[in-house]
Amino acid sequence: MQEISAMNKAPTASVITLGCKVNQYESEAISEALEQNGILPTDGVADVYIINTCTVTAESDRKSRQAIRRVLNKNPNAYIIVTGCSAQYDANAVARISGVDAIIGNREKMQVVTVAKSLLEQGGKNDAPAIYTLPLDGAEFEKMRITKFDRTRAYIKIEDGCESHCTIPAVRGNIRSKAPEDVISEVKGLLSGGCAEVVLTGIETGSYGKDTKGISLVGLMEMIDGLDGGCRVRTGSLDPSVITEDFARRVSVLASAAPHYHLSLQSGCSKTLARMRRKYNADMALRALERLRAHIPDVCFTTDVIVGFPGESEEDFLETMDFARRARFLKIHVFPYSPRRGTEAATMDGQIAEDIKRDRVHRLSSLEAEIRADILAEYLESHGCAEVLFETYRDGVAYGHTPSFIEVSAKSDRPLGGELHTVRLISSDGEKIHGEIIE
Repeated sequence: MQEISAMNKAPTASVITLGCKVNQYESEAISEALEQNGILPTDGVADVYIINTCTVTAESDRKSRQAIRRVLNKNPNAYIIVTGCSAQYDANAVARISGVDAIIGNREKMQVVTVAKSLLEQGGKNDAPAIYTLPLDGAEFEKMRITKFDRTRAYIKIEDGCESHCTIPAVRGNIRSKAPEDVISEVKGLLSGGCAEVVLTGIETGSYGKDTKGISLVGLMEMIDGLDGGCRVRTGSLDPSVITEDFARRVSVLASAAPHYHLSLQSGCSKTLARMRRKYNADMALRALERLRAHIPDVCFTTDVIVGFPGESEEDFLETMDFARRARFLKIHVFPYSPRRGTEAATMDGQIAEDIKRDRVHRLSSLEAEIRADILAEYLESHGCAEVLFETYRDGVAYGHTPSFIEVSAKSDRPLGGELHTVRLISSDGEKIHGEIIE
């Protein structure tokens, strides 16, 4: 075996995550499994590096390659295992990066643990990477779970796969759902460990249960709501088509369901949504918001919007701007379209110039800031106090979020991460609300 650790110390591993919350959850599950097998986590120089990649955009691929090269520079003798969406999408491209020892796709990510143990035992790096990528057709939900969480909230992967057939790479396979009893068991374990908030997430979270024709997402939320020692429950990004009248009515009576939903919108223009091959149009998305607002007065919404998608005219963009005004999102993650090799969108007519994309990002981001300032002012006027789950701490100030996901700051003489406190709301700077903790 190569010189991994001095004086027979246990080998160490570092998991580096790019991309979505599903990837974050999977990385945490891998880290726990590695530790259970005697490979200890480290933030320093590691014997094994696992890079959990993303491929949703060309920039994501670039960052994934950059992460691989960065750890190789950090420790050229380390074993490098690359997994995730870039590995699934183009394993051969990853294999061309010198120093990679193994490539594992999205079907059996937990195989990382077995491969890491094998590499540590063999005593030298591979001349060429071993590739473990299987077709995703007919894949079952891969069993994994977490028992610990480093942040205030824990993300639980309840679904994998997507059948939207839109214009981004298909690297997750068919829809497949985690068994309800496994989700409940995992939530119970996290609650017993002091977790105050869980986020049910997936590649297409709202499709939970469609493959089994069993319990739906809202049904799963109702099961969690009945647990003792409850916590806040949020969901990952939802397709607007999921938010039916039945969904809105049922979540509105759940004590644990946080009044905040993130919509997978992408555009506020129906013509652009059609080019993206989304399953909804702008009117359908707006009606989804209105349904939830009718049942949950304090509900807030966040979303993602791509500007400069091929064929997006100035008039189309102005429709998105108008949609944002009517929808009143608390936060919009605005990003420019990035051509992705091998996707339909990359070869579409009407590619938008980069300077126009930058201008549209700026204009929509400016509008977002105005809307958020108005929402915070209204919240401040209607709420004297709020229950805040605190997360971060710096320079004598603690930061957290209300159930509606409004950020709140309050002075504190100590970190309050993971603690719930009632906060008197005092003022807003347009980005967050400032308050004082009521002891």
